Amino acid sequence: MIYRVLADAIVLAHGAFVLFVVSGGLLVLRWRRVAWVHVPSAAWGFLVEVGGWECPLTPLENWLWARSGASGYASGFVEHYLVPVLYPEGLTPELQLGLGGLVFAVNVLVYWKVIRRGRASCRVP
Repeated sequence: MIYRVLADAIVLAHGAFVLFVVSGGLLVLRWRRVAWVHVPSAAWGFLVEVGGWECPLTPLENWLWARSGASGYASGFVEHYLVPVLYPEGLTPELQLGLGGLVFAVNVLVYWKVIRRGRASCRVP
C-alpha cells in the first residue's frame, strides 16, 4: 500500500515539474526570484527532451509500482502520460515544432519583460 501511495506521489510531483518547466516563466512575472528555480528546471527539461535522456523519476515510479504489485509503464513519463494529451493523433511535425516554438517564445517574452521591468526599477529619477 505504501509503495502505491509513494508511486502516486512521485507521479504527481513529476507532472507538476513538467508543468512548471513549460509555464513557470509566467510565475516569474509575479515573483522574480522564481527565475532562480525555473531557468535551471527549464534547461534540464530541454536537455532531457533534446538529448533523449530518461528522467530519473521514471525508473523510480516504475520501481515503486513494481514493489506495490502494480505494473509500471514501458515508456517514459512523458510518453506515457503527456504525449497522448499534448500530441494527439494527426499532429504533424510542423505543428509540433510550432507548439514548441510557441512555448519558447512565451518564455522569452516573459523573461524579456522581467528584465525590462528590472532595469526600469534601477533608474534614478
